[in-house]
Amino acid sequence: MENSISKLDTQKLKEIALSLQSKVETGLSKENAEIQCIPTFISPKTTGITGKAVVLDLGGTNYRVAKVDFSGKTPVIHPENGWKIDLSVMKTPGFTQNDLFREQADTINEIKLEGAMPIGYCFSYPAESLPNGDAKLLRWTKGVNIGEMVGKPVGQPFVDYLNGQNTGKFTGIKVINDTVASLFAGLTESGYDAYIGLIVGTGTNMATFIRADKIKKLDPAMKLSGLIPVNLESGNFHPPHLTGADDIVDKNSDKQGAQRFEKAVSGMYLGEILKAAFPSDEFEEKFDAQKLTTILSYPDIYKEAYVETARNIYERSAQLVAASLAGLIEVLISHDSSVKKIRLTAEGSLFWSKNKKGKSYVELVIGELNLLLEELGHKGVQVDITQMDNANLIGTAIAALS
Repeated sequence: MENSISKLDTQKLKEIALSLQSKVETGLSKENAEIQCIPTFISPKTTGITGKAVVLDLGGTNYRVAKVDFSGKTPVIHPENGWKIDLSVMKTPGFTQNDLFREQADTINEIKLEGAMPIGYCFSYPAESLPNGDAKLLRWTKGVNIGEMVGKPVGQPFVDYLNGQNTGKFTGIKVINDTVASLFAGLTESGYDAYIGLIVGTGTNMATFIRADKIKKLDPAMKLSGLIPVNLESGNFHPPHLTGADDIVDKNSDKQGAQRFEKAVSGMYLGEILKAAFPSDEFEEKFDAQKLTTILSYPDIYKEAYVETARNIYERSAQLVAASLAGLIEVLISHDSSVKKIRLTAEGSLFWSKNKKGKSYVELVIGELNLLLEELGHKGVQVDITQMDNANLIGTAIAALS
């Protein structure tokens, strides 16, 4: 059946990995490529990180504020896990920049400030990094549409607002996205040849460090050298070997043709793939990855065909993530053959999800990734996959204090 989902064999996964490798190289060479490879103009410290920073984390609905203290051996977050509020009001028609700033400032007032402090801002919307560490908003997503902010810096205007409101004295701001924050958080453990940040939750993306001389699209006048953090925006990768069910999910989505990898992999879409595989059956309107894993965990109460397809969708998602990681590792090794030990800081509810009747998602990724690395001639490469509490907050604080 054209819409059926099945596991991918090693040869197909290798082709997917090599396709991503090629498209990453294209994204490093020219603007507006399929995989954008957006440089972040912040050089994070790997050692000697000291001081305190206020960290902001703005997602699709929730907003967190915390003070992160690097005075000791390990970073301390206050309050623990951050001060969190629901900011879904920002999706309200007519919501303005001033409304957003006021809501954000009110939350910062709940944090005990200690003199002049820098701000780290984890901003989970498409934005172009600027040479001064700020970022220019490219477009809103997730139902937000504050038109007056598009095409403008998101950091410095907020700092100016805060200092004008006497909320506190802030010395500057660094803006990064959540995948780069995970990448930076990994730097708290030294001794690795390369680092990768990965998100596999509602959506998916990767980030890593790339040598400046390998990013051909950089303006030579900037005279950059060393390692540059790069936000791949890899969810937009269009891999080979997708199915008719994937095409249906894409056709029914808001942005047809975009984010094809994300639509095949991430939690927001896995349930939609199941529905597309059974077009004549009726399902709940909202059918996400959580409900898909429920089918896996309680197979006795669902149709056998649903259980088998749900298992294949879940396992294929992990296979695709493993293939994308293998492709990115192939990029890193092609740039530097001495890369042997890699730290991968992974975030996202799907990546760390459990399957009561089979292997967990991370186990599936590890198993497939090791097979692919061996197939690509990198059997000796070690990839340590780690989960870190509050990676967003820690990585963003590193950005602010660098």
